[in-house]
Amino acid sequence: MGDVFVVGSINQDFVLSVERRPTPGETVTDARLATHNGGKGANQAAAAALLGASVTFLGRVGDDGFGEPLVRSLADKGVDTSLVQEAPDSSTGTAFITVTPDGENAITVAPGANRRLTAEDVDEASESIGEAHVLVAQMEVQPEVVLRAVEVASGNGTRALVNLAPPFEIPQSLLEKLDPLVLNEHEAAFLLGERVEGVDGARSAVPELLSLGPKSVVVTVGEDGAVFSGGESAKHLAAPEVEVVDTTGAGDAFVGALAARLADDAPLEDAVAYAVRAGAAAVTEAGAQGALPTPDVVEAL
Repeated sequence: MGDVFVVGSINQDFVLSVERRPTPGETVTDARLATHNGGKGANQAAAAALLGASVTFLGRVGDDGFGEPLVRSLADKGVDTSLVQEAPDSSTGTAFITVTPDGENAITVAPGANRRLTAEDVDEASESIGEAHVLVAQMEVQPEVVLRAVEVASGNGTRALVNLAPPFEIPQSLLEKLDPLVLNEHEAAFLLGERVEGVDGARSAVPELLSLGPKSVVVTVGEDGAVFSGGESAKHLAAPEVEVVDTTGAGDAFVGALAARLADDAPLEDAVAYAVRAGAAAVTEAGAQGALPTPDVVEAL
């Protein structure tokens, strides 16, 4: 497959499995704790690499002891981590995730060293970005970092994919350079200032999202798959039915798979179809990176 350059976050995840989430002021006991490698950027980089793409990752970790094992694990998955550095006097990004028996999750993130990545760091990596087929970025690093990365990619003919997660107000100048903009129902609602729910809601939202400037749009709709458009009428691709264990890494598996296929010059519809299967496969295992599928798993769905 082609080359993918990922700019993004790298986190240590602490996952609490609970029967139910506490209400305000309440304490819930008997939770089970597990630790996983995470961060949207790292997850998406690992997903693309496991699916055969040649992946380079630009990010930052802290000097607190958590970072080095996370970077080593990415390298073990085939990701080029030569551009990942320790930020002095900083903690590694951390995510605290609660998962209920239905597989749904709620996440709180302490960004730590992820916020130490700068636009100047992007400029120093501009040659590598220009050599990639696809740039992937999310919003767990500073918005100006994402903006600069997209500018560098656009100036070098590299396709720019931004996953608007978590949602941020972003300028039209950035949106106009995206192909595609990838977001879920909640992120689409944030961007449009109106409710977006389910497949029908995503179908209605896609033309509005395209009017903001991106060349193509992909809206994920959970277990119902994804709705997408490259300028034509919106299409829906359903997800295969699977047994849900943990939805934590589904979105990142989707984005990594989408980037891997787009880097291989696949048409958008083919890339989305592949990504839908990858996202479905990821919910059948616990954790984020530990649940990322291999090509054999994706093809079996």
